[in-house]
Amino acid sequence: MITAILLAAGQSKRIPKENKLLKKFKDKILINHILNQLIKSKVRRIVIVLGHEHLLVKKAINKNKKIQFTLNKNYKSGISSSIKTGIKKINKFSKGFLIVQSDMPYIKKTHINKIYNSIDKKDNPVHLLKYKNKIGNPIGFNSSVISKFKKINGDVGAKFMVKRLKKDAAIIKVKSQKIFKDLDKLTDF
Repeated sequence: MITAILLAAGQSKRIPKENKLLKKFKDKILINHILNQLIKSKVRRIVIVLGHEHLLVKKAINKNKKIQFTLNKNYKSGISSSIKTGIKKINKFSKGFLIVQSDMPYIKKTHINKIYNSIDKKDNPVHLLKYKNKIGNPIGFNSSVISKFKKINGDVGAKFMVKRLKKDAAIIKVKSQKIFKDLDKLTDF
């Protein structure tokens, strides 16, 4: 099995007084853009890591049998705490996992499936989407790296692990860097 960990615990600090995941983008609540693509993908299980305004976010999310929620009570300590919270929910027989950001509406199921297929067929520790010289999220990992993630702290995400494992990465080329765009500021909407 390959699991997707959808990070949805952040505080949206760059958008005052609003949770960006609950904002509408192209007539749909932001988090549901990526969630719908994960649901349509080959991924069988989606662990959604909640934190900031967890009840509001959970209520806004499209429901599906693939989804399992988990709460990161330490979400204020940074993204690493959310990754570790999600990793705790990965089945010990899992072949690998994807770490997915909730604020990236241009990622499609085809991109997710490319990472899924790479994890399924290759033993590389990390599986990266790449456009020209740019690497972006989501990022796939072989289950063998779970113990390495347990050692990260603070506002350190998956890209930190990528730097350490890049030489052993499976590279998946994509046709546009638009998929790497995340929505962080009001002007992005």
